[in-house]
Amino acid sequence: MAEAPWPPVLAILAGGLGTRLGRLTATLPKVLVPVAGEPFLAHQLRLVRRSGIERVVLCTGHLGEQVAAFVGDGSAFGLTVTCVADGPDLAGTGGAIARALPWLGDPFLVMYGDSYLELPYLAVAEAFRRSGAQAMMTILQNADRWERSNVLFAEGRIRRYSKRRRSPEMRHVDHGLSLFRASLFAGRESPWDLAELLEELAEHGELAGYEVTRRFYEIGSPQGLAELEVRLRSGEDDPAQ
Repeated sequence: MAEAPWPPVLAILAGGLGTRLGRLTATLPKVLVPVAGEPFLAHQLRLVRRSGIERVVLCTGHLGEQVAAFVGDGSAFGLTVTCVADGPDLAGTGGAIARALPWLGDPFLVMYGDSYLELPYLAVAEAFRRSGAQAMMTILQNADRWERSNVLFAEGRIRRYSKRRRSPEMRHVDHGLSLFRASLFAGRESPWDLAELLEELAEHGELAGYEVTRRFYEIGSPQGLAELEVRLRSGEDDPAQ
């Protein structure tokens, strides 16, 4: 596959059920849950556009038709947006990305639909081009502050990554933005989880790391939703842009 035009496409995994949000997501997809007066997805799309992203692919699932109706072609956010539905058979996060490959180019970025990440997206992508790795993960020195640390990072590479097998020497946490070569998604049977691929790449020394210093926000839990509400209503400038 030819090198993708710059800037690379961003895939957003927007098919989650949002079960931890209870009745909020009974009839509403998680990405459209209101925060600071608007659906979360509106804040997320404006954030990535400010960061220089131009094209987004939304991998939708639960109530995905509502997501497609809300975002349209993306022009309201200054973006070109394509929605790719998960279909009747759930593919997992990895399978969802594999289905979207025709729209993603090579390489491409991936983030989760419940994440609000204030970081320099294009600088991360440029670092990936220079790294020579097959994939890159943004990481934060966390020491179990926001979530349990799950990354062992040294000399620019993720030496170990696991959400299940954590160890005391893990001082970083997956920040939420990753980059991949498209060839990594060939030959895998759905459903499968993106974390499986990241673990394998770390074991083989093919997962680069990009360390950030600003915390992440998420709306996957009531606490996370409340914290982002405060952040967005604060009116602070985003120092990452």
